Amino acid sequence: MNLQSLNGDGALDHPSLPPLHRNRHFIVLMSAQLISNLGDWLHLLALLTMIGMVWQATPMQITWTTLCIVLPMLVGGPLAGVLADRLNRKWLMIFADLIRVLLVFSLLWATQLWHVYLILIGKSIFDVLFSPAKNAKLREIVPPPQLPQAVTISSSIEQGCKIAGPALGGLLLAIAGVQWSFVADAATFLLSGLILLALPGREYQRQAMQTASRDAEPEERERQRSFWSDLVTGVRYMLHMRIIGYGTLLLCMVLLVLQLADSQTIVLFRQIPGIQQSLLGWCMTASGVGTLTAAWLSSRLNFSHLSKMSAGAGLMGLVFVVVGPIAAMVHAGSLTTGLLLLSFWLVGIGAGFAFIPFQVLLQQHTPVHMTGRVFGTVSSLTSASSATGPLLGGLLVTSAGVTPAFVLAGSLLTLIGITGLVRVKDKRMSPSMVKKV
Repeated sequence: MNLQSLNGDGALDHPSLPPLHRNRHFIVLMSAQLISNLGDWLHLLALLTMIGMVWQATPMQITWTTLCIVLPMLVGGPLAGVLADRLNRKWLMIFADLIRVLLVFSLLWATQLWHVYLILIGKSIFDVLFSPAKNAKLREIVPPPQLPQAVTISSSIEQGCKIAGPALGGLLLAIAGVQWSFVADAATFLLSGLILLALPGREYQRQAMQTASRDAEPEERERQRSFWSDLVTGVRYMLHMRIIGYGTLLLCMVLLVLQLADSQTIVLFRQIPGIQQSLLGWCMTASGVGTLTAAWLSSRLNFSHLSKMSAGAGLMGLVFVVVGPIAAMVHAGSLTTGLLLLSFWLVGIGAGFAFIPFQVLLQQHTPVHMTGRVFGTVSSLTSASSATGPLLGGLLVTSAGVTPAFVLAGSLLTLIGITGLVRVKDKRMSPSMVKKV
């Protein structure tokens, strides 16, 4: 890209923008994401199989496994966002990839749950470092008019890996066992890091941010920047941009309630007599297909982002209310398999509508020089919800059983969806919602 043609938003100031498939830097970033996301699903399926089906972990042990993944995101999200705005994003992503290669390889020697806990905490720390840098880089290299399309492509890649990842993971598990899934995941991080070498580096990032900052308020340009002032600025911007604040609140509520049941899905599977381990992978595939369906529909439906998020929450809630009690009464068989696949597909559609429009909204209303800070803060808030939900879900399943957990989560998600739709209709979320208070 020609840096001299960057406009005040960090976008290319061309009369007619070239299509995204001609944006070489975007293709490089998406290629690295594709390979890394594919490995993530290989790793997750192998981990769930090892802990939940082979080691027969209790609901609380599954909860602690989830917490080891999300807690570093809770405490490190805003700090990682500041680092993404102050350091070389390209090398920050590559460094995170290389460390994750070593951490995932170490799962080959894990023999006890506390081994897994430590490894997951370490890996999650570097996941936290990678994510805001990747999102900020996307905002940096894609012109604003193309951001919705770019975010949809990025989300579609992530969800598409839910199709290929579990299928390939199931094949690896059947042929060679859990260990080869971990090896394959480590290899994907290594390849991702190598691909990222082709991205533009610090000079491109500096010019994009300097150009964007020229349109910032004078006091913002002139203040003496510090680590903590950067952090506070990101939080303050979110509070002033009301549509982002409301969207973040809605997303956090959905994640909190969703994780009450979703984190204990493996327990729901185990209570079905005669269930096959391989069905978990196929259900993940169905969920990925559903989310891809939502990504396709979302770009074609003329509804607000907040309306789509609310509708997605309601759909997931209705499915949970139905599938929880039914799963407690059936045995393994073709009818049960079809029911589970359909349920996961519908939940995937709901998840796509709940999550993808929010990412588009966030990218559209965040300036390039603050992307890392805003995304880091959002990551911290959503991680808090993702951490609290599994903890409450583990306690609930331990005390009352997995079926009540699914019914309660489904009822609350349905209520959140209906309330969100009513609020959006009443408030209209008009253009004034995207202006600073």
